[in-house]
Amino acid sequence: MMESPDLRFFALIATAPSLAAAARQLNVTPSAVSQRLAVIEDRLGLRLLERGGRHLVLTDEGALLAQRAQAILRDLDLLEEQLADRRGLLTGPLRIIAPHGFGRAHVAPALWRFASAHPGLHPLLSLAEDPRSALQTEMWDILIHVGQLPDLGITQRKLAANRRLLCAAPAYLAEHGQPGEPADLARHRCGVVRENNADVTLWLLQHPRKARASVRITPVFACNDGEVMRRWALEGQGIVERSEWSVAADLAAGRLVTVLPDWQLPDADVCALVNPNRVRTARSNGFLEHIVAALAPPPWRRGAAADHR
Repeated sequence: MMESPDLRFFALIATAPSLAAAARQLNVTPSAVSQRLAVIEDRLGLRLLERGGRHLVLTDEGALLAQRAQAILRDLDLLEEQLADRRGLLTGPLRIIAPHGFGRAHVAPALWRFASAHPGLHPLLSLAEDPRSALQTEMWDILIHVGQLPDLGITQRKLAANRRLLCAAPAYLAEHGQPGEPADLARHRCGVVRENNADVTLWLLQHPRKARASVRITPVFACNDGEVMRRWALEGQGIVERSEWSVAADLAAGRLVTVLPDWQLPDADVCALVNPNRVRTARSNGFLEHIVAALAPPPWRRGAAADHR
């Protein structure tokens, strides 16, 4: 007979790209995962996974078990949540995924304060370069993202307003001059943050009294980490596009200056997605309300310096 820990184990295995990836999520060795899987297969007298390939392939029996395990676990989670609600408690794991920089600066402190107020909670925070990569897995409750997302068929909730800004160090602008029009960016040193497959070299700008402008830049420097890009801008390397939350303290202190201040890039609001494949729990709802309150008004608009350490 299978017990709920076995069902949770196999449900995770079934959604992982490999046994090694599953082992990382479980914080155990790949051999421990293989041994536990073998024990379950021996107990059932069935083969659940095809071995030998680069990716996990479920047998027909494995696919059936994974499907039924997920349904059973959702029912168990719902029952546990309903019983906890009757006691007025928020308990259990709360799995949050967020971008590295914003997650460190704003999600982690809010999550810890929320968990401290509810001792039965187990906060599990994962930081990722592109949180959207987790959308294909079951192992998350709330995903926090900065910037526009495509229509994913998942309800999104806006957590806070956030703009994108072009900025540079005063020393750079003193040497190379402040662009007067978007077309002037072509003669400047520009840097970009390369993330997923986004077209980061096309900058779209709007003006309240002029026609929209699109500028195709040729980056002189690039990185996949926004904090590195911010530091390069502070060192006077050139003009970069950064989120308001990331550079607000630098702008307020004069370490960076807004470039083309009368022109506006598309906004990059902070939003949250709730996993549609998991039970909508009171702890998820509670944390959503908590982080909305923590970001109202946005700290970057009330003079709070973001922690970039």
